[in-house]
Amino acid sequence: MNETPLKKILFVGRSNTGKSSVINLLTGKKVKTGKKPGSTRDFVRINFGREFEIIDVPGFGFMYGVEAEKQEKMKTKIIKYLEKNKDEILFAVEVLDLKMFPELAQRWKERGYIPLDVEWYYFLEELDLKPIVIANKIDKISPFELEDYLNNLVFELGLSGHWKELSDVIIPFSAKTGKGFKELRKAIHRRLEELGELGLMKFIRKKFY
Repeated sequence: MNETPLKKILFVGRSNTGKSSVINLLTGKKVKTGKKPGSTRDFVRINFGREFEIIDVPGFGFMYGVEAEKQEKMKTKIIKYLEKNKDEILFAVEVLDLKMFPELAQRWKERGYIPLDVEWYYFLEELDLKPIVIANKIDKISPFELEDYLNNLVFELGLSGHWKELSDVIIPFSAKTGKGFKELRKAIHRRLEELGELGLMKFIRKKFY
């Protein structure tokens, strides 16, 4: 007899943005983290009984010690997984490094390409996965510059309005200090409430420890 597929929340992001650390903070589940880009090289499933699982997708972009051809194969594998399993995915969370984002985005645009972080946001939107964007590593940005960084992110993602008007999409966050944890939890609560899946909030920590 076929088992009912587990409901999923997907975590995606460029290599070394802190996806695994964010999952650790949210759930208390220890996900292996590493300082080298591309430390997560395969899909990591964080299981919560028979109801639910979080999928930590391999970091895209540069992967430490992995040939470019293999990186492209991994990117294709991720895309195929999303397309095949989108009906089981409740929503997606994209984690990006806000400190590095402007420089990386500019570099890609100068080459005539859409920045990777932006391309993935568009793809998640196209699949109707209602992505939450965690703008991580705000602890590395001066408080006087943070507003400019966040509004630049809004612009690059093709969204309109001030970042504070998009609190259901963009969450300034620091996996190091826990700043933004309450706002992220609220955003997840809203997504689950819209989907009639509020019961899954029991798997999300109530506060940062």
